[in-house]
Amino acid sequence: MKELFIMLKKGNKSAIMAAIVNLIISIIKGVAYLFTGNVALFAETLHSLGDSANQFFVFIGSALSKKAPTGRFPNGFGRLVNLVLLGAVLIVGIMSYETIKEGYLHIIKPTESSYFLVSLGVLFISVVLETFVLLKAMREIMHETGEETTGISYFYKSFGKYKDAKPATRLVFLEDLVATVGGLLAMIAIVISHYSPFHAAEGIASIMIGILMLMVVGKVFLDNAAGALGEADEVMEQYIGDKVIKEQGIQDVHDVVVIKEGEDFHVEVSVEIDPGMTVAEMDDIKDRLKSKILQEKGVVDVLVDFDEDDGIRTWKKSSEPLKEVYEEK
Repeated sequence: MKELFIMLKKGNKSAIMAAIVNLIISIIKGVAYLFTGNVALFAETLHSLGDSANQFFVFIGSALSKKAPTGRFPNGFGRLVNLVLLGAVLIVGIMSYETIKEGYLHIIKPTESSYFLVSLGVLFISVVLETFVLLKAMREIMHETGEETTGISYFYKSFGKYKDAKPATRLVFLEDLVATVGGLLAMIAIVISHYSPFHAAEGIASIMIGILMLMVVGKVFLDNAAGALGEADEVMEQYIGDKVIKEQGIQDVHDVVVIKEGEDFHVEVSVEIDPGMTVAEMDDIKDRLKSKILQEKGVVDVLVDFDEDDGIRTWKKSSEPLKEVYEEK
């Protein structure tokens, strides 16, 4: 039990905060829906409830993935966060289906909802809270990628650094971005329905919110399916190879393989050396390479293989600047 609490402390902070905020928002929206019968509010209630459950599972998965390797699982539990995220998107998928279905039914039989100011007020509060969580996720992206920002520059820079963040943080960012946009769509639909006879606007907004949720499902599923299978990181491979080739005693880099498991990197390096080297010299090179590569962010283990130099240079250094995230110690 003590180990569990220690791991939970290492869980993704953005995910647990987003889960709590979205739970509060879903309760507020749900109560408002019971009074107003507004289908856009129903869509947003399911949206926030699905996000809350999703982000809670993400927090648990990100915490359990920190568990130390065991004899049965020598590579650790890094991929666990990817597996949890694959399960979590199913929740959002079910919620998005219900959202689209209710929107369609409302378009067929549009009805005017009541308590206009209540609906608008609840959605305004939820958008403010969702925006707060979204900004927190943006800051977390910049922190995890080692990007220095000043002022509100993180607001737009986070979109460019999104792919380099941890899986859990990426999910929170996507879900809260969609939640904020969805809340605004619902507010617009309620205003249109109230001030015009076009009551089907709420149903259209519900379907649009459901489609946005499905887009998140698709994106998260594809990202984490690759991670669960053991995705190679080509940028990291190039970066490691470019560093290794500069080391004294290394004639060439034959191959570099970097497998990403959750937030961790497993590195295998095959290098060519002078066949006249002694075992002691080879051992010194291996220790030096392991030490330097393990200093890289996210690297948990390194394997170094030697081969004799064939006199042909095969490793090609990158001509483009590599991502700064791999230069952070």
